[in-house]
Amino acid sequence: MKDTRPRPNEYDAFFEPYVSRVPERDVLAALERQPAELAAALATVTPERERHRYAPGKWSVREVVGHMLDAERIFGYRALCIARGEKASLPSFEENDYAASAGHDLRPLASLLEELASLRASHVLMVRHLDDRAWERVGTANDVPVTPRALAYILVGHMRHHAAVLREKYGVGPA
Repeated sequence: MKDTRPRPNEYDAFFEPYVSRVPERDVLAALERQPAELAAALATVTPERERHRYAPGKWSVREVVGHMLDAERIFGYRALCIARGEKASLPSFEENDYAASAGHDLRPLASLLEELASLRASHVLMVRHLDDRAWERVGTANDVPVTPRALAYILVGHMRHHAAVLREKYGVGPA
């Protein structure tokens, strides 16, 4: 069942742009590849450029990666909770509030990428060992139904979305 795409009723329509960025059927392989791909794309970013913002009020490169790290942690936690049968609706998170209090801009990009890779590796191990029932179990996050399967696709699509933002708005990563 891990090679079956999530159905639209398995996640909030808000996440469709992320899910649609994942054409592959093998979401586990995509999950595994991404941290190295992101690190390679950001390998040439200088320490001075790590704090670059493409416009006033926008996140720096470090803060974008820090946001990816926060979202990775939250979406992975949601997948764990729902796979284990959590009945309560899991809370939403306000990304700008998290970013404002996280201090990501104080950390070197390499440190953020290292943490992101470690966290993703733990999520890959968790997802790989979910049985079919857990993979398809429906829970709620922000009062909307979601499955661990959909969350795996959201994780991949979310990282792809922000990698594209880094490339297009910040001029970092491959063209």
